[in-house]
Amino acid sequence: MKWLLAIPMAITCAGLLAGAPGFPRAEASRLPKSTPESKALAYLVREVPRWSRDNKCYSCHNNGDGARALYTARRLSFAVPDAALADTSRWLSRPQEWYHNGGETGLSDKGLARIQFAAALVDAVETGQVKDRRLLVRAADLVAEYQQGDGSWEVDAEGSVGSPATYGAVLATYQACRTLKKADRRRYAAAIAKAVQWLRTVKVRSILDAAAILLALEEMKGHDIQRQQRRCLELIRKGESGQAGWGPYTTSRPEPFDTAVVVLALVHQAEHPEIKRLLKRGRTYLITTQQPDGSWQETTRPPGSESYAQRISTTGWATLALLATRQLP
Repeated sequence: MKWLLAIPMAITCAGLLAGAPGFPRAEASRLPKSTPESKALAYLVREVPRWSRDNKCYSCHNNGDGARALYTARRLSFAVPDAALADTSRWLSRPQEWYHNGGETGLSDKGLARIQFAAALVDAVETGQVKDRRLLVRAADLVAEYQQGDGSWEVDAEGSVGSPATYGAVLATYQACRTLKKADRRRYAAAIAKAVQWLRTVKVRSILDAAAILLALEEMKGHDIQRQQRRCLELIRKGESGQAGWGPYTTSRPEPFDTAVVVLALVHQAEHPEIKRLLKRGRTYLITTQQPDGSWQETTRPPGSESYAQRISTTGWATLALLATRQLP
């Protein structure tokens, strides 16, 4: 495990979704139709606006996780039609209406829905699709209401492993903190500090937790934070499947969602040979498991179930991982 100790502990991964230097820019506005990225984006361009059009309400999967991938691609200069995001952008611009969605379908957990919509709003603002940055504070206020006394955001049964549609406490806490930081670090300093304290001491129960902690503790220093990061990196190293990719636990079969979050957590350490190897194998797994229509088979708990919501969210996260590693040397 010497390579783990040699990796710089300032894991700078939250910038992935913010257009940081580690997230490669597109060298052209259009991708060849045969690339995995273009196939995934074509699928999301069709599906993201479909839910609100067909159901007269908004989904935290289509208009949250799926839309985030399209906003990110747009920021990276990929060709994403205006029509694919117009309705989502209008919805995200009305945080005060997120509780009154015209139906409960797609909003089974209103606290999680706020986190997902707010995360998408961050990307919409940074892409320029939503112009008023003050909306981020309104959204962050809604998210902050759901913070628990220990500093976390608990969005499902305690101790259960997260999924694309339920996140789990660690991934939800990372996403909530990201929104608070983007909205106003000073305004939400106390809430962010409580969350960081929880993240640096929480027991790492799954590969997904390990990846989410690495994302959340980016650019942070301190012996306890470094110990937590090392624990997470070691678990990810142990959990890599012989088929490439990662599942929820070290003994699990790989799943697209878990693999995508791990790839996003490691991509800024690509200069390290061992990390580069893991990233290449993770990317290969995502490419080989992509469906002909550009989506990924939904990651469900337990595996093998059918869920449109899980499929959209799984595809959103997998697309982000492919975009982040597209120029991996």
